[in-house]
Amino acid sequence: MAPTAAGNLAPATAILVVVVAVVLAAASQDGDALTAFRKGMSDPDGALASWDPDLVNPCTWFRVTCNADNRVIRLDLEEMSLSGHLSADLARLDQLQFMEIASNNIEGSIPPEFGDLKNLISLDLCNNTISGPIPPSLGKLKSLKFMRIDHNLLTGPIPNELAGLSNLMILNVSNNDLCGTIPTSGPFDHFPPSSFADNPRLRYPGMDDDDTGC
Repeated sequence: MAPTAAGNLAPATAILVVVVAVVLAAASQDGDALTAFRKGMSDPDGALASWDPDLVNPCTWFRVTCNADNRVIRLDLEEMSLSGHLSADLARLDQLQFMEIASNNIEGSIPPEFGDLKNLISLDLCNNTISGPIPPSLGKLKSLKFMRIDHNLLTGPIPNELAGLSNLMILNVSNNDLCGTIPTSGPFDHFPPSSFADNPRLRYPGMDDDDTGC
């Protein structure tokens, strides 16, 4: 017996339902990640008031940009007087390309989980009070082109893993308390001295006063 039109439509309809369910689940995942981030923030100016967790997806939220699949690809949260700690939940934004959280009052450390943001192009956390080490896991961000983490309170060495970021065009780690030897391979061979300025214990290879205590 020849298949009926209804019979042909049934598998297609089932596939469509599955696809829609997957897209909605992914968008909900993004919303949950941003909600977790917001809960850890003090927001005195109410900049994140539109971040309503009851919405199906966060694509209408202030300073959040999504792609055609309603996945979050950009956070523009500069100069919003936010304070608190960076949430590791942001690493669940697996389509995120731009994380711009500069010039706030963010403290605590950079979560190692940020190394899972495989699509990240720009990481800008400058002008905060972020402390602790630069996570070696950031060396997994193979799409990264811009990393600005200057004017913070970061300590420890620059991880050698960052030398494997072949797409990295701009790096700024100045005005921290980093120590040890600056890598020179990979993209580090073209970063100017200003990228590392005002880290008194940071040294180039071969300098007589290498900081062996780092």
